[in-house]
Amino acid sequence: MEIITAIKGFKDILPQETGKWRYIEEMARKIFTDFGFREIRVPILEKTELFQRSIGETTDIVEKEMYTFLDRGGEYLTLRPEATASVIRAYLEHSIHAADPVARLFTIGPMFRRERPQKGRYRQFHQINAELLGLDDPRADTEIILMLIHFLKSVGLADLRLEINSLGCPECRPAFKESLIGLLQDKEEGLCGDCRRRLTTNPLRVFDCKMEQCGTIIAQAPKLLDFICSTCRDHFERVKEFLKDFELSFEVNAGIVRGLDYYSKTTFEVTTEFLGAQNAIAGGGRYDRLVKELGGPDIPGIGFAIGFERLISLLPIKDEDFILTPQLFIAALGTEAQKKAFVLCNRLRTMGLRTEMDYTGKSLKAQMKRAGKLKSRYTLILGDREIVEKKAELRDMQKGTQETLSLDTMEEAIIKTLREG
Repeated sequence: MEIITAIKGFKDILPQETGKWRYIEEMARKIFTDFGFREIRVPILEKTELFQRSIGETTDIVEKEMYTFLDRGGEYLTLRPEATASVIRAYLEHSIHAADPVARLFTIGPMFRRERPQKGRYRQFHQINAELLGLDDPRADTEIILMLIHFLKSVGLADLRLEINSLGCPECRPAFKESLIGLLQDKEEGLCGDCRRRLTTNPLRVFDCKMEQCGTIIAQAPKLLDFICSTCRDHFERVKEFLKDFELSFEVNAGIVRGLDYYSKTTFEVTTEFLGAQNAIAGGGRYDRLVKELGGPDIPGIGFAIGFERLISLLPIKDEDFILTPQLFIAALGTEAQKKAFVLCNRLRTMGLRTEMDYTGKSLKAQMKRAGKLKSRYTLILGDREIVEKKAELRDMQKGTQETLSLDTMEEAIIKTLREG
């Protein structure tokens, strides 16, 4: 009978990898908390309407990539393709905005999109998301970008490049859209089928196209920065000034157009040269209309998402650096020794001391070999003969030294050694 394997694009995170994952999660929780953000955990399954309204029905995500199904109650449900909409839904449903006009929230977890798997990208992928709601001040934009860069550097990434742009607002974007449509209509024959369709549904989506033939045309497109109104321009200029106050280097990239409909004004990406064409580690931006579009009051917001798998692939640290090895291995020989070792092993575990033992009754040589394989710092050698003689041997596996312990005070001596070592 064949072994059942994982679904294509879905990946197991194995025990030797989870230490690195925990490290990143713990660093995110520490740093985000320092910045005043609080963790929120939202369901992975939502009503499909939530993403249709927030992301936009003409986006590639909604049209092609979402895992959507009709449940037995006749309702369409979707595995979340991104986290912001879910966080806003919870923010409104539980009236978080009523308790405090400013909310700083973050969440960590899996997302789902059925797209072509590639390096650092899967159909079940994981993100770290942060959302700052209730402030339209350029300092809020700067704060969240600063927190993102600080986090990425803190986990060990270097050679980061911050790229920023402004997407304008509903008042200034129509003029840009009109100019863009004019260009695309003139060159419509050279566009792919998807972009020809986008021309009549949502022309800004052409910037998401990965087809080379469209890329050549899109490169000739007008720049949104040339069309933004004075309010948006002033906001963007102040963001740049504040970033300079923190000595954060950045590049203005007029080609950044976020793939989701809810973005406006400041948008940004953090990239690295080590990921090839798909070089973004994190990205985000301002979404001042999203809360209102989801049925809430007119509350501005800004946030970002970090691709967990991409971040993992770039860390300059090895999986084994995070594997916790036993502090003590008990090599027990004989029935009475096994019984005493079993009690001791689990008592030490309840005290927070990592302890292992062998249940199979193998030879001392075999058990010592296993202790070495597990990279245990100490090994306690305990046999039925030692019990009669009321003693045991504690070997320091690093130093190669050994001391004899009295059985009466053995547990206290071991605890002291392990905690000091």
